[in-house]
Amino acid sequence: MTADQLCLLAAGLFFLTGLLTGLWKYLCIVRSPEAVAPVYVDIAHRSSLMYSFSALLLREFVPYSPLTPAGTLWAVAAPLLFFALAISTYVLHGLLRDTDNQLRAPHRLGQTTLPALAIHGFMWLLVVAEIGGFAVLLYGFLLSLR
Repeated sequence: MTADQLCLLAAGLFFLTGLLTGLWKYLCIVRSPEAVAPVYVDIAHRSSLMYSFSALLLREFVPYSPLTPAGTLWAVAAPLLFFALAISTYVLHGLLRDTDNQLRAPHRLGQTTLPALAIHGFMWLLVVAEIGGFAVLLYGFLLSLR
């Protein structure tokens, strides 16, 4: 699979997830006396849609990558993986209805309390993967402007 194909596949899967979580959100709203969906159902819906377009944006920068095809694949795979993990986490919290803020201590996952190091460690890996992967592609584009 090429970096271009991976971006398009991720965009399609994220968009489909956005559509399905939109249906979930609607059903929650209809069934709620307050006409609202759980916080993380709403977040899962919106983030899935946003990440689908983010995957397309990454795809637009692939041709400018200064890396080999394998390196470019890794540069897009890293942010896409963390986009997928974020969406999965939001869906899980939406299903469990265990928190309205996953970053607030104590860090809940269902009936389990997660160590702060796990949450913040994950967040720093996410930062490095998402920013680092895109920065490489943006750097390649900036080189092409010369």
